[in-house]
Amino acid sequence: MPSLRWVAKEGPPRVHSVFKAITTLGRARSNDVTLDHPSVGTHHAQIVFDGKSFGFAELDKDAPITWNGKKKRRGSLEHGDRLTLGEVELVFSVFDEARAQVVEEPSDPRAAELVGMRRLADLVRKLAALRDPVEQMNVLLDAAIEATSAERGFVILLEGGTPRVAAARRVNERSLPDAVQQLSDSILAQVVETRRPVIVADARNDTLFRSSESVMNLRLSSVIAAPLLSHGELFGIIYLGNDQVVRLFDPSSLDVVTVFAGLAAALLENALAYGALVLERDQRRAFPGTSVIGACPGLVELMRRVDKVATTDVSVLVTGETGTGKELVARAIHERSNRAKGPFVVVNCGAIPEPLMESELFGHVRGAFTGAVASRAGRFQTAHGGTLFLDEVGEMPLSLQVKLLRALQEREVVRVGDSKPEKVDIRVTAATHRDLEAMVRAGTFREDLFYRLNVVNLHLPPLRDRGEDVVVLARHLLDRFSVELGAKVRGFTPTALTALRRHAFPGNVRELENRLKKAIVLADGPLLAPEDLGLGDALRTIVPLAQAREDYARRYVLEVLEQNNGNRTKTAADLGVDPRTVFRYLEREGDGPVGEP
Repeated sequence: MPSLRWVAKEGPPRVHSVFKAITTLGRARSNDVTLDHPSVGTHHAQIVFDGKSFGFAELDKDAPITWNGKKKRRGSLEHGDRLTLGEVELVFSVFDEARAQVVEEPSDPRAAELVGMRRLADLVRKLAALRDPVEQMNVLLDAAIEATSAERGFVILLEGGTPRVAAARRVNERSLPDAVQQLSDSILAQVVETRRPVIVADARNDTLFRSSESVMNLRLSSVIAAPLLSHGELFGIIYLGNDQVVRLFDPSSLDVVTVFAGLAAALLENALAYGALVLERDQRRAFPGTSVIGACPGLVELMRRVDKVATTDVSVLVTGETGTGKELVARAIHERSNRAKGPFVVVNCGAIPEPLMESELFGHVRGAFTGAVASRAGRFQTAHGGTLFLDEVGEMPLSLQVKLLRALQEREVVRVGDSKPEKVDIRVTAATHRDLEAMVRAGTFREDLFYRLNVVNLHLPPLRDRGEDVVVLARHLLDRFSVELGAKVRGFTPTALTALRRHAFPGNVRELENRLKKAIVLADGPLLAPEDLGLGDALRTIVPLAQAREDYARRYVLEVLEQNNGNRTKTAADLGVDPRTVFRYLEREGDGPVGEP
């Protein structure tokens, strides 16, 4: 077995076996070869065996290496070569020399197992001492890289089917700024589809992956990836790789990665449950000076347009489904405008009875109608110097639309029962969930009023189209409602977060608020589960794609068979398959003969 001999100035020579594909050298105890000398870097260098020859490479650019008297950063190793790390000189031998002192690798398997258990216990204690989930992931990845001789490692979260890197590390403990670009889509897809670990000895020559564009572009060699599971649900992947050495990982590496995957899953589950894992996408949770929360592209573009129109007095029409937060956008326009110190007056056009609406908008004088015992200003006068928000303007009756149009054009109103006009200085915003253009074509909404209100249109996307915003909103609302209701609920289980992402939310944010309030009041524990939210049905078991195709084909065959009154020959002809295919699905169902042959 190849070895390194360290001739120390004091004490007997020390001989270290080089028995791994990658052997790290440095002052830290985590290295394969520990050189306890102050001149040696923490992680100084590594010896690499590619299956044919040995070589060396630096791990720290500030830690010098001298090879046979010449300064080098990397190179090949032959028998008798001398490596100097700092002030420590090592002699490389391709033979297993007699060792005067060997302390690194216990020969007793039970002793080796005990050493491994102690290292794992040390790691667990170190992780427990850290509170920041990202720091925990980094420490965990460093340990996994060290244990497997990987060159780099990643912890990946699957958010709506899209991989997002939660942590990424290199062997020299430096982060990877372009982490997601160093992952193979094909290998990730294999883990997602099978929910089993994948070990690739030589990716570029692997029959399964050598046709993968990502494998060839990244020039991958050794890769091992394992799923992160919570209650049977796949929510992430731990991914380790080394492009310098082929056949680095073998089945025995799987045991090591399985341990780290279990630790990573537990840490991430806890972090996700309590909302403590801050991802890049969640860093922009709220737009400054507003109550609008989210970071999806549609919302970001909408708020960019809000910034542009807020400084003007043009009329704005906010459209979107019920419960999407149209009033919040209207308030954001007001709060960012030069009218921010003025009033923001809301008129719900769908909640005011038609006979009273004119009085509500324009006011009335005493005696104008039965019950008008005193003169009163309308919403237009109340909004003077500020913003008037006409919510659900599509519900306004035609008889009043012409008066509203005149008020908007002239910026003056006449109280009911009076003939004297009053000037008003207001900015008008409106909102509706209806299709006003269709109403104009149907004659139920005035075309001239539509163009007066719809100078600028801002459309709010429904919650189902806002991606990860549903989780950001849910955590924000949970924190708020827990304080308001005096509850001890602190977060969501990972399966609850999955259910939130999968639910369509036809009632949008208003539905989300309703489900959260009910769950907070009735929940028994500190974490909300899918059942607490009434979303248990949203969790469908994820199965491999091949099984999903087969299940769909079986259901479809049986549906067509039922339409054909059990006639198997006609069903096979309609589907364009051999009749034996229909028989196969029938046998699987245990139906026996059905209808005509």
